[in-house]
Amino acid sequence: MGKRKRRSVTFNGEDRISNLSEHLIDSILERIPFEDAIKTSIISKKWRYKWTSMKVLTFDDDFNEKIAKNGAVDYNEYISTINQVLNLHKGPISKFVIYIPPMFLDSFQEIDEWMMLLSRNNVTKLVLTNSNRRYELPSHVFSCLGLTELILENCYFNPPLQFEGFLNLEELFLEHIDFGENLSGNQINLPQLKNLSFLECMNVQNFNIKATKMKSLIITFEDFDRVEKINSITFLSSLTRIEDFLIEGNFLKFLSAEEIPKWLPLSMNSLKRLVLQDFEVGDLDQLHVALCLLRNSPNLDTLRVHFEEPRDFVGLALDHLKAANCLDYTLKQLRTVEITCLEGLEVELLFIKLLLAHSPNLEKISITPIGRLNIRRRFAIAKHVMRLPRASPKAEIIYLNPEK
Repeated sequence: MGKRKRRSVTFNGEDRISNLSEHLIDSILERIPFEDAIKTSIISKKWRYKWTSMKVLTFDDDFNEKIAKNGAVDYNEYISTINQVLNLHKGPISKFVIYIPPMFLDSFQEIDEWMMLLSRNNVTKLVLTNSNRRYELPSHVFSCLGLTELILENCYFNPPLQFEGFLNLEELFLEHIDFGENLSGNQINLPQLKNLSFLECMNVQNFNIKATKMKSLIITFEDFDRVEKINSITFLSSLTRIEDFLIEGNFLKFLSAEEIPKWLPLSMNSLKRLVLQDFEVGDLDQLHVALCLLRNSPNLDTLRVHFEEPRDFVGLALDHLKAANCLDYTLKQLRTVEITCLEGLEVELLFIKLLLAHSPNLEKISITPIGRLNIRRRFAIAKHVMRLPRASPKAEIIYLNPEK
């Protein structure tokens, strides 16, 4: 019996794969690893050069691992492989994902050239993750005015003076970005921006943006030596349109450098979901800012608190939480509270008690203790929490297994 043909056919003998629509072929290529996309050229004549017109090019960490030798990426092979692909590529590039591995680079010249190519190809999504020394973004990046999503890690962000903004950008994720000292006073217009994330960035005070549609903001910092110019009250009052806000304990501490009033000039009326990440409730400074956020968010629906072990004396925070007018506000819209990394310290339990006492419409509060507590201690905490008075008669308290 002769060898069967491997090609899939329909009942009338037509080639099913070759007759797929252009849109479906493009969709398939975008969803498989890049090296596999190249291999599809052997399927049929129609597929032979399809990969050269892919709109999504992904040279991520997985791609680099496959061209690495003995665990290290060879510079020449890294550059030549991507250059070959780009030289053969035809048509627009809608999404470009590039990972710069930790290898020796005399300069970023080739990467600058790739950015120039993108600026000419109507790119709408750019993901640049850098594990090398910090990369100075070339002016070509700021010429990609069609961008809707921009993710950058470990770069210098220094746009040219004539740059006015990304008018179509909706998602902006920045990690380990240095904004230098030349941006101050130059406002960047981001009229469509909805989600903004700052993770361990430097000189953020020089990143002056106008983003009237922003709904989600994530801020995490470690070193604030160069951020002293931010006005805390102005910053908090500018978040009137934010719906989702994640703020880290370190940033809470930073905001407390200036005296935080009970009431802000403008309330955060749109805020629905608040995350207090690595929150040291025993730090009176952090506590003051956290209570300010709660007091000035009349429509807050969901609160998530991840406790951090207090590093300093907690006596002042304890006294403040025990005071009758500590919060002095009713959280009328709060429905869900999630507490994680609970150690069962008195200051933590008083904070939970405060939330229960000021949330008349609370529906659920889930509590997850830290993993290192023994069973007896976890049981004692659960018993204490269950006995806390609550303003909402329908509030359900759920005590979960500890975090590992």
